[in-house]
Amino acid sequence: MMGRGFLALFAIGIASVAFAHPVLQTKSGHQDKFRQMDEVWPTPTKTRAASGAPGHEYWQQHVRYDIDVTLDDKGHRIDGRVNIAYENHSPDTLTYLWLQLDQNRFKQHSFSQTTHSEPFDSGLSMARLREITTVNNSRFGYDIKSVTDTAGSAMSHQIVDTMMRVDLPHPLKPGEVAELVVTYGFDVVSASEVSNRSAYEILDDGSPNYFIAMWYPRMAAYTDYGGWITKNFLYAEPALEFADFSVAITVPDSYIISATGTLKNPDDVLTNTQKQRLEQAKEANKPIFIITPDEAAANTTKKATGTRTWQFGAEMVRDFAFAASPAFIWDAKGYQSDDGRTIMAHSLYPKEGMPLWDKYSTEAIIQTLETYGRMAGEYPYPHATSINAPIRSGMEYPMLAANAPRPEKDGTYSRRTKYGLIGVVIHEVGHNWFPMIINSDERHWLWMDEGLNSFLDELAIREWEPNVPAVNSEPHDLAQRMTRAHQQPIMTQADAYINRGTTGYAKVTAALTILRETVMGRENFDFAFREYAERWWYKRPQPADFFRTMEDASGIDLDWFWRGWFYTTDHVDISIDKVTLATINTKDPDVEAKWKRDQKAAEPRSITAQRNDGMTRRTDKDPSLLDFYNENDEFTVSPKDREAHDKLTKDMEPWEKELLALGSNLYFVDFSNHGGLVMPLLLQITYGDGTVENQKIPAEIWRTNQKNVTKLIVTDKTISAIALDPNRETADADEHNNYWPRKPVETRLELFKRKIEPNLMQKMKGGE
Repeated sequence: MMGRGFLALFAIGIASVAFAHPVLQTKSGHQDKFRQMDEVWPTPTKTRAASGAPGHEYWQQHVRYDIDVTLDDKGHRIDGRVNIAYENHSPDTLTYLWLQLDQNRFKQHSFSQTTHSEPFDSGLSMARLREITTVNNSRFGYDIKSVTDTAGSAMSHQIVDTMMRVDLPHPLKPGEVAELVVTYGFDVVSASEVSNRSAYEILDDGSPNYFIAMWYPRMAAYTDYGGWITKNFLYAEPALEFADFSVAITVPDSYIISATGTLKNPDDVLTNTQKQRLEQAKEANKPIFIITPDEAAANTTKKATGTRTWQFGAEMVRDFAFAASPAFIWDAKGYQSDDGRTIMAHSLYPKEGMPLWDKYSTEAIIQTLETYGRMAGEYPYPHATSINAPIRSGMEYPMLAANAPRPEKDGTYSRRTKYGLIGVVIHEVGHNWFPMIINSDERHWLWMDEGLNSFLDELAIREWEPNVPAVNSEPHDLAQRMTRAHQQPIMTQADAYINRGTTGYAKVTAALTILRETVMGRENFDFAFREYAERWWYKRPQPADFFRTMEDASGIDLDWFWRGWFYTTDHVDISIDKVTLATINTKDPDVEAKWKRDQKAAEPRSITAQRNDGMTRRTDKDPSLLDFYNENDEFTVSPKDREAHDKLTKDMEPWEKELLALGSNLYFVDFSNHGGLVMPLLLQITYGDGTVENQKIPAEIWRTNQKNVTKLIVTDKTISAIALDPNRETADADEHNNYWPRKPVETRLELFKRKIEPNLMQKMKGGE
């Protein structure tokens, strides 16, 4: 009984030290940052399991497109028709279909144009003003000439901005197929006039360069979670169905085309030399030219004498794009995948891309295939192609990536341009995984493709060479941006983002980096991430499917992480507030008396006491005034004290006596959370003997108090310093409070001479 009583008193003593800060557990002060996400995430269904995997009744629609179009290089126009076969794999009967008419974004009164906010701040982008004036004076957008069934009978349809509803003459039951034919045309926008994912440019030698996307009426997605996805095109990419394509593209006979899918008629459009070089490129060590710079230059001087039709086929892709120009230089190299296939990496570019593109583009594609293949699954398609396109930065389509960077006209290029090209090629080719294969819905959740892809492209570019500049995956790079005003949660609808780059790209990249490097560990994270990719290969995941899979496959409860990083605008700022050194009260009166005596002796003496030294006092004059208490100080142990000690320890267990004799130092380290995000405590402890120890305390230390926690460090050594997050792993926004004792803030001071204005000098001379 006495032993348990002592332990209770001992525990109370520790608690009084450990909780120096008030514990905010009131209704108004406490937030449960470890509350489970079940209240937020959709309830699991037969189509989406609680594990994050597709359910046993998962379904998705499928489409077959047969497209035949002509590119008019004089009028910069596409005209043609698309036959659509829509397969209803859902359990629902459908009475109408929705199609996407994305070119309508560039109609004068489109939602995209009219919903721009242009506040007056004494300036306006010239590019934006030109876009406004161009759209206002153009006939951009789809010209839908007819919508019929395969027999030619007209089908009722209604256009709503960038969407078109087609009413079915008969309900489409589960398992049935609806077919329709749309004839259409549209003017291709000029890259110099409108910033767009699909555009043309006129090169220095007068040759046109086309990158054509969003160029056919596309079926909207019909889903188990939202029915028809009918959000109009404002900026974010659409939700699409997987489809099979048969495409015929007619162009002037001097043009070279690269496209999604496999070229079906190479004998009709390629020379024997080009076909031979393609075979050689499959096993080449370096990219080889399929079309050399000299051959491309000669091709641009030839006048087209007719047209040529290029035929392509593709299966299980969610979209189709193509590039066309007479000016293309073309190089290629084969990549041997782990499953024994040869995947062709192609790059096509005009001479304006030399000498940068021929050196880096194709090799960057292969780097992407290596890194992404390891992290998210082997690339399933026959080729991956990078096009130097007339767009602002980069854009992705199945098997085909459009990328902008070029060297200067004199052939030189900056460091930024070099790594900008390598980075954008990796990023856009990487989009083949997200969202082209793992078919996320960007129009709802941009981060599911841009964020996940940005995380992987950072891994890929780090495998390119050491110390690659401008890598943004380091959490520290994001820390200050997370403290700025007007932050939004990652879980914000795509078109409502204020800052897409920070919220949808960088913050997701930093979050996943922290998960991989700090919270989960590389091996566990990589296993779970690959499991997510495998589960949703050729399927359409939602956010909860990603979150649940990462937990299910790793065995780690990450609800606290998703809640903080994805659903709030909190940031990381954890402070070391105070360190208290305690040693055990042994209860031995002789030991404790010595300790108290030593403590008092170590106390600084007041200035008054110091100045009184040497003073003649009353007892100096009359020693008879001295007694027992002058011979024994206040810490002298009495027999009664020893009897009490013997009585206290008589019935103690041996282990309790061992604890009383513990000579270790007990350091109580107080932390406070200023930023709101709970994170693991990553401590680097430096001891008095110069040795260093790293300790990682999981984020769950904050589970009962999100404001203040105390960590007890028991050691036989003396601690001389403690650093929190010394390797910048957690995106801590204020590093100055991460040290005990505090470090001085280091900076550079600029010295300057005071410059006196001439009129002031004149006044000084005049005596003013």
